[in-house]
Amino acid sequence: MRLVEIDEHAGQRIDNYLLRELAGVPRSRVYRMLRKGEVRINGQRVGPDHRLVKGDKVRVPPWHGAARDPGQAAPGLIAHLTACILYEDAGIIVLNKPAGIAVHGGSGVNLGVVEALRQRSGDERLELAHRIDRDTSGILVLARRRSALIELHAAFRDGQVRKTYDAIVHGRWARNKRSVQAPLERVLAGGGERRVRVSNAAGKAARTDFELKQATTDFSWIRAFPHTGRTHQIRVHCKAAGHPIVGDDKYAGDERVSAVRALGVRRLCLHAAALAVQVGGVAHRFTAEPPADFVDAWRALV
Repeated sequence: MRLVEIDEHAGQRIDNYLLRELAGVPRSRVYRMLRKGEVRINGQRVGPDHRLVKGDKVRVPPWHGAARDPGQAAPGLIAHLTACILYEDAGIIVLNKPAGIAVHGGSGVNLGVVEALRQRSGDERLELAHRIDRDTSGILVLARRRSALIELHAAFRDGQVRKTYDAIVHGRWARNKRSVQAPLERVLAGGGERRVRVSNAAGKAARTDFELKQATTDFSWIRAFPHTGRTHQIRVHCKAAGHPIVGDDKYAGDERVSAVRALGVRRLCLHAAALAVQVGGVAHRFTAEPPADFVDAWRALV
């Protein structure tokens, strides 16, 4: 058992800190450590979204399992991700992540975007400023400097980041359906899989605004503007509105997923299209048009 006093990692979530501190420990094990109280901060249990404060004393449990070796990223993957970079400077890298590539290794994935780009640059300091789902495409921001990471984490935490998503959903979205405000709770499904559900009793406040772009009788292309950053927020809010996202194997249901696959749609139709944030005193707005497979999915459905 180790007792670590927090200094430069202040502002980071405890789950992210542990995943880096206990390199190679499966994500499921890290979250189990938190649930069982094996990890303590100043002697107290905390949840995975707890933010570290300078001077906190973190009790880190020992780990005796085999460390996960991320392995060497294939040159083709590194080249592909490099070609997806939209912007980079001394503090950040911004890329248009393809669907199907995880942002980090874990849960059966040896490596993801951050590990591959660390190998590209040889910079182990490179960290994710936020996350998007493996099957979601679009804007992803990574920090090259600790100062940039802290600033970005604070911006996301304080609602200072403006995000826009494109999504294709089942059914005809009503033009007057402009917002969903439903509290969300993370739960463990069968096999330890993490999912999210609407829960007025135990959920955390969440709001997503929506705008209809195009619609047929059976499908709609919408834009989503999340005001909060809950896990799977847009996916669950779309389902709660009666319009699950096309290709969503967690929330749309097997029958719907099978039906769109028969039409040639093989991806989750959710794309992070724009992100606006201030870093180092500079206001940035990054945009990425929906990729070809997203547009092809729409054409196949209509």
